[in-house]
Amino acid sequence: MTNSKICVMGGGSWATALAKIVLSNNEQLNWYMRRPDRIEEFRSTGHNPAYLSAVHFDTSHINFFSDINEAIHESDVLILAVPSPFLKEHLKKVLTPLGNKILISAIKGIVPDEDMLISEYLHSYFNVPDKNIIVVSGPCHAEEIALERLSYLTVACTDLSQAEKFAPLFCNKYLRSTCSRDVAGIEYAGVLKNVYAIMAGVCHGLKNGDNFQAVFVTNAIREMRLFLEAARVLPRDINDSVYLGDLLVTAYSRFSRNRTFGTMIGKGYSVTTAQMEMEMIAEGYYGTKCMHEINNDRFHVDMPILEALYSILYEKSIPSIVINQLSETFR
Repeated sequence: MTNSKICVMGGGSWATALAKIVLSNNEQLNWYMRRPDRIEEFRSTGHNPAYLSAVHFDTSHINFFSDINEAIHESDVLILAVPSPFLKEHLKKVLTPLGNKILISAIKGIVPDEDMLISEYLHSYFNVPDKNIIVVSGPCHAEEIALERLSYLTVACTDLSQAEKFAPLFCNKYLRSTCSRDVAGIEYAGVLKNVYAIMAGVCHGLKNGDNFQAVFVTNAIREMRLFLEAARVLPRDINDSVYLGDLLVTAYSRFSRNRTFGTMIGKGYSVTTAQMEMEMIAEGYYGTKCMHEINNDRFHVDMPILEALYSILYEKSIPSIVINQLSETFR
């Protein structure tokens, strides 16, 4: 692993946390950021000027790139950490072949317009073999990585030996990793937990208490399990941290941008106003529409929480009425 040239793709908080993790295990890091001005400020200050600015980096160990093709050409392993709505925009500039690279997706989202998982998109449009696509997920907020609080990740690949090979890259004194083959299941779970976190925020904004939130999360994990069983038939324990744990932290944590977005909706903000006031992307907003379309087109699972949130975000239904109706289905 120490001989691999690793590149973090993205300049946000999760990309910054991943760069911190990688540099705890590798001497050098390639780092692609779209904006040259951010790179220059990073070089001069030793920290990301826009995200997790309290984390200091020794920039002598970082090779920055604002040209995506140059970054890819100079790297063996690419860690994708851009918000899912912007992935196509970044990758449409790619002229360098990706088929011989290892691509590690740390994106918890669907490719909009395509309604495809990140792994499906990379395989279909860039001819990346499944064995070269790795997914990293779990209950792991960037802000807590910055504080070096003990956290856990799951590293998944259809070829389990590949997951085991790269898992040490995501292990250090404050981070533990486990391995899995459930790539699609983990990707879908990563999208759905953002959807459910928005709805948890809506409930919070409407002043529903902890008792109701507990019942809500119980029903959300049940809905997630039913979808994953229909979408991806592989042995899994829905109570594992990459499924239930990730849902819990995203639904409850003060660091959760999706919960924050939902809370604003519950308090009466319009979608547009809430998005304008957020400094970061709430990927569950886009994930709600994508999952609504994917389920209706392919799987036809009964998903009342997903449909209720879709009606609030995309059909302008009144949150209080929707939540009241939804609560009648809970058990």
